[in-house]
Amino acid sequence: MEKLTGGAGWPLSSAEPPSVIKKEDPNAPKPVIRLEKRAGKYVIVVSGLHTYGSERLSGMAKEWKTLCGAGGTVKHGVIEIQGDRVKAIREWFLKKTVR
Repeated sequence: MEKLTGGAGWPLSSAEPPSVIKKEDPNAPKPVIRLEKRAGKYVIVVSGLHTYGSERLSGMAKEWKTLCGAGGTVKHGVIEIQGDRVKAIREWFLKKTVR
């Protein structure tokens, strides 16, 4: 398709279909990731995922413990991972939401 503008730049119309804008689901759980210091050591606490169920949370915790090379647990719908690996957990969430 020919450019509709007189000068350099992007054409006003394109042969490509517009990209679909993905709307956020208001019912989707929103994880809250925070770093706490307990007895002089850091612990990552991920809450807000209680609607996933205990089996799914246990699976996520296992995957994160392997990813971080650390220990952790699931208590009352909250996942706790030992150490300061917040960046790794955030990247995991971003990778899962992009798919």
